[in-house]
Amino acid sequence: MSKTTARIDPATVEVVRNYLHSAANEMQRTLIRSSYNTTIYEMLDFGISIYDADLNLVADSPGLTMFLGANDYSIRKGLEYVGEENLDPGDIVMMNYPYWSSAHTLDPCLFSPVFDGDEIIGYTVVRAHWRDIGAKDAAYVHDSTEVYQEGILFPGTKIYKRGEPDEELLELLRFNSRMPNAVVGDLKAQVASIRIGRQRLQELHEEHGTETVEAAVDRILDHGENQAREALRELPDGTWTAEDYIDDDGINDELVKMAVEVTIDGDDFSVDFSASSDQVEGPVNVPIGMTQTTSKLALKTLTTPHEPSNAGQYEPLSVIAPEGNLFHATPPAPTFTLWPSMLGVEVIYKALAKGMPERLPAASGGDLGAVMVWGTDPDSGRMFMEGCNEGVGWGATKDQDGEDGLMHISETNVQNTPIEVLEHKAPVRLEQLEIRPDSSGAGRQRGGAGVRRDYRFLERAKALATVKKTKTDNWGIDGGKPGARNAVVLRPDTDQAERTGTFRDEFEPGEVVSNRTGGGGGYGDPFDRPPEAVREDVVDGYVTRDGAREMYGVVLTDDGSVDHEATAERRDQ
Repeated sequence: MSKTTARIDPATVEVVRNYLHSAANEMQRTLIRSSYNTTIYEMLDFGISIYDADLNLVADSPGLTMFLGANDYSIRKGLEYVGEENLDPGDIVMMNYPYWSSAHTLDPCLFSPVFDGDEIIGYTVVRAHWRDIGAKDAAYVHDSTEVYQEGILFPGTKIYKRGEPDEELLELLRFNSRMPNAVVGDLKAQVASIRIGRQRLQELHEEHGTETVEAAVDRILDHGENQAREALRELPDGTWTAEDYIDDDGINDELVKMAVEVTIDGDDFSVDFSASSDQVEGPVNVPIGMTQTTSKLALKTLTTPHEPSNAGQYEPLSVIAPEGNLFHATPPAPTFTLWPSMLGVEVIYKALAKGMPERLPAASGGDLGAVMVWGTDPDSGRMFMEGCNEGVGWGATKDQDGEDGLMHISETNVQNTPIEVLEHKAPVRLEQLEIRPDSSGAGRQRGGAGVRRDYRFLERAKALATVKKTKTDNWGIDGGKPGARNAVVLRPDTDQAERTGTFRDEFEPGEVVSNRTGGGGGYGDPFDRPPEAVREDVVDGYVTRDGAREMYGVVLTDDGSVDHEATAERRDQ
């Protein structure tokens, strides 16, 4: 990827590299300290990136994994629309048009050019999740049939011009939101983060000179590409396919197919989604920029998982998804619920596991377990809206059990909302939060366990969940069994109890929503798991006594010890 010929010593390269990542991390801290909504400052639902003048990613900061690659596509489309020649110092462009911004409308991407004199030397980008931008429904849209029902659209609009806000556009935002103060506050938090990034990038160029910085960036990008290609060359060549399903599209009740063909050829990595469903009527269609992010995440976890991201690491990747495919939405297809992009990461893993099972984990619980609560505060008269993503069990690997109750791989670095915050900001009491027994996929190595969290409403409020992996099993490897499926139980232990996944409903004081997330798949034959390990799982609450007997063939005595004779007989049967 090199373009400069300047000689530069390795120490200077490291100084530049660490400075860039430090700048991105400072942008992150600024955003967290300044934002108004808990989705940003508690859950870390954002993506922060720094680019060079040629739009190569040179640094990012931990946030929502799926946003970082989306920023790569978004800034290119934004500049294509606005025109680099039309940018001035201090300009900040906002875009949330899904097909260009690579996310749904509530994830606006803001970017700004960084100038050194009259020359653009880079760009800073901040994307973050807002609470409301005028969609047909509050909180989350499950049943839109076109993008125009998903909120006000900005294709690439200068929200700040030469450093000053466009007050007419800010007023337009206020009048298109049910939560205007929070939306404008979060916008300004993104602006503060962008400004910090611009300042730091300018200081870097002033201190070392543009030629030196560009030469260092070239070395960083070349190194990233070499690392990725070297790692790919160590993997087996081949082409593997896999498919999986999400529950529905929000309009129709049929399963929606996600399918991939993954090819490793030497040091090239290709992901083809052509065999997936055509784009559908409901809002689960995925913009191509987000599809590229799905593929980048899979590639990075295989090749450079411990290295900070840069554009060079993704040079081996090619992504295929024809227009009109589920993974290449075209206007005006609805895109608000982007679940295939997140769950699709594991479909790529499923395909790769056929060629290199020792390198891949089994499937996770396979969803985000997202619950949101909203309504009107009776004291202030203002609208409140709070949400919490939930951990799932991760899949087991060849050598170890899966982790319990972690965020889905697509949500890496994202956190759930602390109980104290939820109970302070919404009229709910969290009555139960525990590991879900017997949710782990059985195997020689046990899958991770899912989680149960119960919300009891203290006042009338509305709630929803977006859970799209409840109708089909996940998968184990080498004889490992699937974990338990995700489920949301509305009003449990009443005559109105309902087991569901995605829902939107209103709840009276005293009623309960029980969110129960899926477990990870197991690895290897469950009867090869040492009986003592199964006994310890029972003691620790991951597996019940009945589960030990049925899933692992392990029989325990009344005092909790392994009955070795009965276990051997059970396993023989």
